[in-house]
Amino acid sequence: MIISRTPFRISFAGGGTDLKAFYSLKAGEVVSTAINKYMYITVNKRFDSTIRVSYSSTEIVNTVDEICHPIVREALKLTGISGGIEIVSIADIPAGTGLGSSSTFTVGLLNALYAYQGKLLSAEELARQACRIEIDCLKEPIGKQDQYIAAYGGICYFRFEADEYVGVSPLPLKAELKANLNKSLLLFYTGSCRQAGSILAEQQSNTTRPANFKNLTCLTRLAASCRECLLDHALPEDMGNILHKGWLAKKNLSSGISNPYIDQCYQSALSAGAYGGKLLGAGGGGFLLVCAPPKSHDSVRRALSDLPQVDFEFEPEGSKIIYVL
Repeated sequence: MIISRTPFRISFAGGGTDLKAFYSLKAGEVVSTAINKYMYITVNKRFDSTIRVSYSSTEIVNTVDEICHPIVREALKLTGISGGIEIVSIADIPAGTGLGSSSTFTVGLLNALYAYQGKLLSAEELARQACRIEIDCLKEPIGKQDQYIAAYGGICYFRFEADEYVGVSPLPLKAELKANLNKSLLLFYTGSCRQAGSILAEQQSNTTRPANFKNLTCLTRLAASCRECLLDHALPEDMGNILHKGWLAKKNLSSGISNPYIDQCYQSALSAGAYGGKLLGAGGGGFLLVCAPPKSHDSVRRALSDLPQVDFEFEPEGSKIIYVL
């Protein structure tokens, strides 16, 4: 039996510039962090030659091609496992909430399947193969940041080049600065899940429009500013300002990124003393990240009292095998 643990992520700046439609024209830049909320994948040998897959549904099939879950099907094909296996996934956070669940699942699944075969892949190889499954095989209209942060962990700056090269730069924050930044961030669940694909597909098709390209270019500059901010001093007020500018730019990329309810929640947080924030992921629902001074936290919580808050900390490690039997 093998169990992998893979972190979810929070994207600070540059989300959307990791889409091929953009980085094929201009290098994409993203700053994101892994957090201590996880996807757990258990892989175990079955007593017979069938395949059992348990997620929100349960499948028991005879061949890989019969598997309905597309990521599981393609991962088994990629790793060359044809049967006699059981795969179970358990997550701390539901899918479709903006924390990169699909790619977190893919990276964790690959890590567990390779460990089941006695193989240990590097973070780079796990990320590449996860991108291959989701983007190349399944044609999902998604970017690459989620796979990379799930594999590498920590707080990282990513650069996405037209030749498909991904530059990975871990940002080594001092412990005190990291703690102060973590204390300034609040995470609220807006109560709605969504499929990122339709939003990202619209964003992809709109990339070359002058207004959208300008907004995406702005997001790359904000990612670079975020990187410098974190390396220099990581002042929460500066981070909040970057989050705020990024959210204003991102809202213009697709009609489905925000809605009146989300806008109202965000404005309520600002009025309560927040420096800034953003809706995580592709948009449309999920988690709202708010950056605020600790003295304003109670006011922000009261302003968003209808939204459940989820506590989190930065996670220094990427996907790892936590159990082998």
